Amino acid sequence: MKMITASELKNRTDQEELIIIDVRETWEYEERNIGARNIPLASLPDQLEELAPHKEEEVIVHCQSGKRSQQAQKYLSKQGFTNVKSLKGGIEAYTN
Repeated sequence: MKMITASELKNRTDQEELIIIDVRETWEYEERNIGARNIPLASLPDQLEELAPHKEEEVIVHCQSGKRSQQAQKYLSKQGFTNVKSLKGGIEAYTN
């Protein structure tokens, strides 16, 4: 599994535009987010066509602690996405 650390993500978001998907539920996203696009894990299959142009690009997924984002990472990889990374420790690690 490809991972990205919170510090690496913070450094990179300051320098470049990244494709970041928050796979938490909408209510979780509304409480606290890092500006990523919110697509709840259960909705990912419905969004594949919209995400398809990014299949060859780096896509970073995150959730609260890292478990759902790893599921999303596996799913997207099986759908042909070639460079999906999960945020190690999720938004908890990012905001600490």
